[in-house]
Amino acid sequence: MLIKDLVDEDFVNYKEPAMYICTNTCNFKCDKESGKSCCQNSSLARAETKAVSDDDIIHRYLLNDITKAIVFGGLEPFEQFEEMFNFIAKLRFVYHCRDTVIIYTGFNKTEILSMVDAMKCFENIIIKFGRYIPDQEKRYDKILGVFLASPNQYAEEIC
Repeated sequence: MLIKDLVDEDFVNYKEPAMYICTNTCNFKCDKESGKSCCQNSSLARAETKAVSDDDIIHRYLLNDITKAIVFGGLEPFEQFEEMFNFIAKLRFVYHCRDTVIIYTGFNKTEILSMVDAMKCFENIIIKFGRYIPDQEKRYDKILGVFLASPNQYAEEIC
């Protein structure tokens, strides 16, 4: 899987400790729609891209007794849908791990409905939908147990 970063223990993006996988690409739709450079993750686009095998990431995750979930985020996970889908399939069906997987996306649900529907073959998946809109009030999300940057953003348990 091509990634920008991997944080073994993240305590910011979910109510439980999680491994954070920073995905590799984004089209910066939030910047384009707001008309200004506002992405908090824009510096990641300039970070080195690393190729890390799914097995290596999963082994690191499973060997950590602290983490209870995996979060995909950073840039745009759904722009690497096939890689992310294959990773989750391996996690579920090869390693038999049913821990929560959270996907932070800037897409609205209607924009990626076919991919969301494809993810329903897995259990215990949460997707955070919605673009970042600058200068808005943050909103507490009960599902994630964290504050989200814009009131239009929300998490949904898809299966």
